[in-house]
Amino acid sequence: MEKNFIIAGFGGQGVLLAGTILANSFMLADKNVTWYPCYGAEMRGGTVNCEIVVSDTEVSSVHKQDTDYALVLNQQSFDKFVQRVKTGGTIVANSTLVAETKPRADINYVFAPMGDLANELGTSKVTNMVALGVLSSVVDVVDKNFLALGFEKVMGDKKKDLIPLNKKALEIGFDAVKI
Repeated sequence: MEKNFIIAGFGGQGVLLAGTILANSFMLADKNVTWYPCYGAEMRGGTVNCEIVVSDTEVSSVHKQDTDYALVLNQQSFDKFVQRVKTGGTIVANSTLVAETKPRADINYVFAPMGDLANELGTSKVTNMVALGVLSSVVDVVDKNFLALGFEKVMGDKKKDLIPLNKKALEIGFDAVKI
């Protein structure tokens, strides 16, 4: 089993952190994984994405032409990456910032108001964790318990005070979509 993921949004949305957490959660689940970031020089406000490849065996390559799953947090990322989703793949979109359109008939769409759900927790800074929760609810290879452990591993003791809020964001995202 080898699956490819793209996480995309604009700088400041925690895209790279979400990718790092996802990659670490796969490693904690004893999977082989690669993580490949891509961002422009403009950083905050510019486009940012990362690719994660997970496999039970050795990962075949880092940068894939097409992806099984795209998790997009803004409209620009949706427009850019919807074409890279494989036939039968899934795009998971933040409907707070993405119009609920379905330009292709050969892929699956999941829309959830990730930004609105994060704001209900008091801060948009956890939109990325809500997004990972939503992803976990629709992709069986992503386990929300390993995501929580991945967050703890990545953030470490310095940020342990953020763990409860981010776990709550994961849960809210997970419960936001029932397929």
